[in-house]
Amino acid sequence: MSARVGGGDAVVVRRQGGLGRLTLNRPQVLNALSLPMIRTIAAALDEWEHDDGVRAVLIDGAGERGLCAGGDVRFLSDDAATGGHGAPVLLSEEYRLNARIARYPKPYVALMDGVVMGGGVGVSAHGRVRVVTRRTVVAMPEVTIGYVPDVGGTWLLAHAPGETGLHAALCAARLTAADAIYCGLADVAVAPERLGELVEALADSPDPADVAAEFAVDPGVPALAVDREWIDHCYAADDLAGIVEALRGTRNPDAAKAAEAVARNAPLACTVALRAIRGARTAPSLEHALHTEYELTRCCVRWPDFTEGVRAMLIDRDGAPRWDPATAADVTDDVVARFRAGVRPEDPPLGLLTTTS
Repeated sequence: MSARVGGGDAVVVRRQGGLGRLTLNRPQVLNALSLPMIRTIAAALDEWEHDDGVRAVLIDGAGERGLCAGGDVRFLSDDAATGGHGAPVLLSEEYRLNARIARYPKPYVALMDGVVMGGGVGVSAHGRVRVVTRRTVVAMPEVTIGYVPDVGGTWLLAHAPGETGLHAALCAARLTAADAIYCGLADVAVAPERLGELVEALADSPDPADVAAEFAVDPGVPALAVDREWIDHCYAADDLAGIVEALRGTRNPDAAKAAEAVARNAPLACTVALRAIRGARTAPSLEHALHTEYELTRCCVRWPDFTEGVRAMLIDRDGAPRWDPATAADVTDDVVARFRAGVRPEDPPLGLLTTTS
């Protein structure tokens, strides 16, 4: 095995047989993605695309807790609070990486063991072979901090069965391995104690999907499939207030819990996420969805809810964010228009499309 370490040791880049291996290596922060890490992964993919000795790429995470807890939201929050310009740079490069992974010409294998959230979904769920385990917890919890699902998350959630993706987004639901497979965020479940064997087999095989299938175990019954009836009914409501009302009016304790979860989250972020996911259902491609996300996330980091959400959930951890606006009823068209004025002409272009239409 040869090794090359990049990203200030935050990503370990090496070769193992026919695999190009990427290990996210910030276990102290659950491998949260920084801009140098994003650039290191992108550079490795560029190099390996034309290397005949690399048959497939594999990404995993260091430590025992998971692949990746998300992007570096503390950096985004601090940058926004100081009026910096670093957030759009990070976001644009991250989204280009997400699109690159989805279109990568060689098999891209993701070991989604443990926690996989936000940006962690972006570097895994767009891959060709996505492996989960009984320890997997997949989530897009952005609305809990006044942000919206990104990294192609609106595209992925839009194509989940029925309204399950919308439910997962607005509740910031934590999905099991079975739920992740059901929603189309993963492909196969493997026993976590056999992941080392799986990697060894992948290093010697030209077909990662076949190898993963040989290690597959039954992930169990997805809870989302069991709950589809009330999920599809309630989340079909016209707007956020209607969804909460429908959830509260359903005689189901899980629906009642979902109503409280949605109501706790940032009303503006939930409204924008609702519209973005519904819009992604008819978007012609992942790239189009990423362009929409790029517009929305630049607005999010410049709206007070984001820094307040990061404070309440990640810094002070008091769990009591003061949202602006405070309720779904207060999210008027004028508020949304002011929110969307957060895009600035000096922001770097995403460049995935010739136009953003």
